[in-house]
Amino acid sequence: MSYPILTTLIFVPLAAAFLLMVLPMGQLAVRRFTLWTGFAEIALAIPLLTGFSLSEGGFQFVEHMEWVPQWGLSYSLAVDGISLLMVLLSVLLLPLTVLCSWTYIEKRIKEFHFCLLLMTAACVGVFAAMDLVLFYVFWEAMLIPMYLLIAVWGGPEKRYASIKFFLYTLAGSTLLLAAIVALYYQGGTFSIPELLGMHFPAEFQTWVFLAMALAFAIKVPMFPFHTWLPAAHVQAPAAGSVLLASVLLKMGTYGFLRFCLPICPDASQFFAPAMIAISVISIIYGGLVALGQNDIKRIIAYSSVAHMGFVTLGIFLFNQEGAQGAVMVMLNHGIVTGALFMMVGLVYERSHSRDLSDNLGLGKFMPAYMGFFGLFALSSFGFPGLNSFVGEALVLIAAFASDTVTGLIVIPGALLAAAYMLRLGLKMAWGRPASPKDKGWADLNKREWAYLAPLAVLVFYIGLAPGLTLRVITPSVDRMLQLYETKTRQTAQMEQQAPARPKLLALSETTEKGE
Repeated sequence: MSYPILTTLIFVPLAAAFLLMVLPMGQLAVRRFTLWTGFAEIALAIPLLTGFSLSEGGFQFVEHMEWVPQWGLSYSLAVDGISLLMVLLSVLLLPLTVLCSWTYIEKRIKEFHFCLLLMTAACVGVFAAMDLVLFYVFWEAMLIPMYLLIAVWGGPEKRYASIKFFLYTLAGSTLLLAAIVALYYQGGTFSIPELLGMHFPAEFQTWVFLAMALAFAIKVPMFPFHTWLPAAHVQAPAAGSVLLASVLLKMGTYGFLRFCLPICPDASQFFAPAMIAISVISIIYGGLVALGQNDIKRIIAYSSVAHMGFVTLGIFLFNQEGAQGAVMVMLNHGIVTGALFMMVGLVYERSHSRDLSDNLGLGKFMPAYMGFFGLFALSSFGFPGLNSFVGEALVLIAAFASDTVTGLIVIPGALLAAAYMLRLGLKMAWGRPASPKDKGWADLNKREWAYLAPLAVLVFYIGLAPGLTLRVITPSVDRMLQLYETKTRQTAQMEQQAPARPKLLALSETTEKGE
């Protein structure tokens, strides 16, 4: 490694966004410039994959520089096996979202691509930040371009959807900021690696966990904080929905993994039954509501609520299979749901409708389109041999290993996923239109093949050979679980030494630092 890779991956799209706005460019030049920036990002990210050590569970590619020393702020970046995959996914999506918006976006072309570039920079920053304030800066930086993508290029109800998205995420951000400030005053540092090594009092953990968990639950989104998601997905342009589903939702589950479990292990353990219950409700509720929708985007949006329920369920089972499955579902949901939203954008460009009844019988006109749609739909409900099967199977195994009742309750959620995706796919392929007419819609062109094919390759590759992905994830997952178990074991030992005192009182006296 001869250059700071993570910094480069953040500042290249930032610099490109700045150049885009100051240089005079026509519409085609703007699209090409952003597309080539995306390809450059992928090329620059290759050393992350080739140089990543599969045997290390700690942070790698560490970059550190003092930012505001008097306040303890640092510009610190690094990745482990959990964040590496999210960084790579964020980078991969930039050129794909440019290609899927090539004819979809017809106004304010320059500003639209400016937002895509800003989103990419912020996404990489969120997953690579090793300083809490830096993490918060990137977390907030994503809010503005995503708000603009919905508010400017969205559908008829874009105003309502964008304001709702903004208010929900702003409320979550406020809680997250409160938790960050509290951690700084208790721990004396914003450094994430240093905070991971500290053991905070149980009462303090409780309040920090509640603030962080609410912020992350809104971002995931978990039931009942999910209501902003369908509106945002339906009104957002195709690229906005892709980024929302593939990356932005993962910031919440990433927060649970990175902060809640290792920094607030006792509180995580205490609230685990509630988190598991809410996760199961999200899985069942998301599946049932998706089954009753006729708007294709709403079906996929509610399916996201259900799929993300698998992620949070896996996280709060506190075993290796659950955590591995959670990270795998995060990655695979980003690939498959992003692809499905691209497919919705494709058919919307032809039919100018997202209603299922207006998009029936496409198998006759668009066999290649339905081939890709069928593949992504099968993967979405965890068909064996495709990528989503791996993560959801691991979470199910972990659920049964943890509690048989939990495993049995989750099974209907997996069946519901098959029901609503098969209903959607079969109707779109072979359904009979209410008013038969020769649509004459063209099948996929070369550009559309170009952005769907890479995602299809990943669906098969991860599904058939998940070994490499699991080898990237496992050491970091084990390290995180080890931190969690060490701290909860310390708490149990302290309780044994002071059995007569109330639990919270005994733990509140503990300010011990280190593993």
